[in-house]
Amino acid sequence: MEKIEHTTVPTNGINMHVASIGAGPPVLFLHGFPELWYSWRHQLLSLSSLGYRCIAPDLRGFGDTDAPPSPTSYTAMHIVGDLIGLLDHLGIDQVFLVAHDWGAVIAWWFCLFRPDRVKALVNMSIAFSPRNPKRKPVDGFRALFGDDYYICRFQEPGEIERDFDSIGTAAVMKRFLTSRSPKPPCIPKDQGLKSWAAPVTLPSWLTEEDLNYTVSKFSKSGFTGGLNYYRALNLTWELTGPWTGLQIKVPVKFIVGELDIAYNIPGVQAYIHKGGFKRDVPFLQEVVVMEDAAHFIAQEKPDEVSQHVYDFIKKF
Repeated sequence: MEKIEHTTVPTNGINMHVASIGAGPPVLFLHGFPELWYSWRHQLLSLSSLGYRCIAPDLRGFGDTDAPPSPTSYTAMHIVGDLIGLLDHLGIDQVFLVAHDWGAVIAWWFCLFRPDRVKALVNMSIAFSPRNPKRKPVDGFRALFGDDYYICRFQEPGEIERDFDSIGTAAVMKRFLTSRSPKPPCIPKDQGLKSWAAPVTLPSWLTEEDLNYTVSKFSKSGFTGGLNYYRALNLTWELTGPWTGLQIKVPVKFIVGELDIAYNIPGVQAYIHKGGFKRDVPFLQEVVVMEDAAHFIAQEKPDEVSQHVYDFIKKF
């Protein structure tokens, strides 16, 4: 880990913290919520040892990267713009993208906006979701799961932050990172995140040191930057009308845990396995469903995930 270099790069009007290691074809790793570059620690070490230049930023709003206060600064345009600026600053023309959770959402948009900059994509957890011109995404989630669904509860600025503050950063991180229920995560207004069971012990893949690193960064930055991605969902929908109906035209491998909440949303498995995914992502080459794995698969099954990434990108 001490060989990983940390730099700050000016891009798209913000300063971005970037962790990197290795030399060779560049691989850009995009983390999710509530995560950091650190979520990719295993893959950075593994793939750099196999001859790749591994680059893992803290995305806008996270960790040591700037966090503009307004939710309107967190559309897909902003985040992809940050990443294009990062690649330009580093003098990189094309990358392999490896992404998870919110990073996966951003990776799909990246491939729609700038497919010329992507050699291939390994995406995790969140399958492509074609833009529905008739319904905003938050409205869709509310119709499916109700007002207590976590994405709906994240919408009101300040509200969920107060709930998180009431139990403390470490308790929040433990609840998110160790959850293995495939059911829709709901946060009842009257109970808040306290209603989620707290783990008695950490799982084998998450050490106290790992948890402490993440907790220290979120204790400093707060959760608002990450939550603003959810608050910008409908604004991104409004701005991306011109891309309605466009296919993802880069080679793709998709990996998901069988217990992942995103894999268990009604209709998602049928979409992934019965032709819809391949229709919208015509260069989809492989779908991997990892048994007994939940949402944070890059950390939970690090060796398998690193091998899956390597097996795919070495073809190009």
